[in-house]
Amino acid sequence: MGANHSLRKRLLWFVLLAILLAAVLQAATAYRGALRQADAMFDDHLQQVARSLRSGVPLGAPLLPEGNEPGFDLYIQIWGPDGTQLFRSTPSTLPQRAVLGFSDVEANGNHYRVYTLQTALQTVQIAQDLGARTARARALAIEAVWPFGLLTPLLMLVVWWVITRSLAPVERARREVAGRAADDFSPLSEAGLPDEIRPLVDELNLLFARVREAFAAQQNFVADAAHELRSPLTALKLQAQALRRSDADPAARQAGITRLNQGIDRAIHLVEQLLLLAREEAGGTQAGAGDENIDLHEVVALAVADVLPQAAQRQIDLGLAEPATQKQILRVQGQHEALRILLRNLLDNAVKYTPAGGRVDVSLHLQKERTVLVVEDSGPGIAPDELPRVFDRFFRAGNATAETGSGLGLAIVKVIADRHSATLKLDRSERLGGLRVAVLFPPAPSSV
Repeated sequence: MGANHSLRKRLLWFVLLAILLAAVLQAATAYRGALRQADAMFDDHLQQVARSLRSGVPLGAPLLPEGNEPGFDLYIQIWGPDGTQLFRSTPSTLPQRAVLGFSDVEANGNHYRVYTLQTALQTVQIAQDLGARTARARALAIEAVWPFGLLTPLLMLVVWWVITRSLAPVERARREVAGRAADDFSPLSEAGLPDEIRPLVDELNLLFARVREAFAAQQNFVADAAHELRSPLTALKLQAQALRRSDADPAARQAGITRLNQGIDRAIHLVEQLLLLAREEAGGTQAGAGDENIDLHEVVALAVADVLPQAAQRQIDLGLAEPATQKQILRVQGQHEALRILLRNLLDNAVKYTPAGGRVDVSLHLQKERTVLVVEDSGPGIAPDELPRVFDRFFRAGNATAETGSGLGLAIVKVIADRHSATLKLDRSERLGGLRVAVLFPPAPSSV
């Protein structure tokens, strides 16, 4: 079971514990202060009584302090100048000797607080039972402390209410997220949220917006894929039915088998492109993961080797249009296999739409500290009014109707380029006359 990281519980625990500790410390301080004040008050009372008796001998009952608690009697002894005892309030067990000022005396198991005052005419001794005095002092100290015992729970209750009320919007947002349907990406409400939580909710709303766009794109992709797959599969079914009926003419049967194989190849290519596009789009959600420093010449060599058999079959001159003496190693930050797929799709399109005996060139160069990868061909190119749509899924230019294709090659190129923060530029090749595609990468971190 994981550790509890509830913000509300942690706030309540630390704040209430701090209040409790502060209250206990304050109560202990007040209690000790009240004891000291009561002790000083009782000593002052003893001095006042002794001074009031300097001029004569008291008459009547023993003196009691205000309140007249039992056991709180003042015991009085007075001696003359010659040491003769002139007065004793009650039969006392106090010692006959007198120590001037305050002193603590033990007699017959009892403890007394004694004050002795000496004048020219007499010596006055006032004593008080220390146990009764201490009990009274504690009672006064408890009276000073009890408000803390009453106010501390009340303060803790108020703090609990304030914290719970302050975090209520956060709990409301949690319930709103927990109760959502899987396809509900509407923004969370920011009403009443504290300033510390609002940035988190803002980022969540931005994330919901990105997920909503990705979800909508996936829905469109599935709908388009279903539509594109339906036509070739229907054609394959019709061709298979035609083969069953053409058992008389071997030439017609062979032509039907050829068309069926071509249809199967187109369906396989379409499915491969669909899966590749889905994989690259999914990989785009983890941009930056697994990036490495890549030598683009290695990528070019591998992509050219992939497309070279197709180019040789159509007698197309395919290669790197760069003198060996001018070759320099150009590196970019990215994913090796994804860049290979990007270039292979560009070369595949160029070879496919370039007439037999034509030319397709690949070149690498630096342009204002940016590495540029260029693919040019001697084909018909793309009409200017169609250039804004060439990266749409399943879009095929008007001059491509005679060629087999899925309309996904450049869409895959766009996804991979965006993941690598690269810019795509399409225009007419001044050197070969066909289409020129330039991939401009961001400045490389280092060149070797």
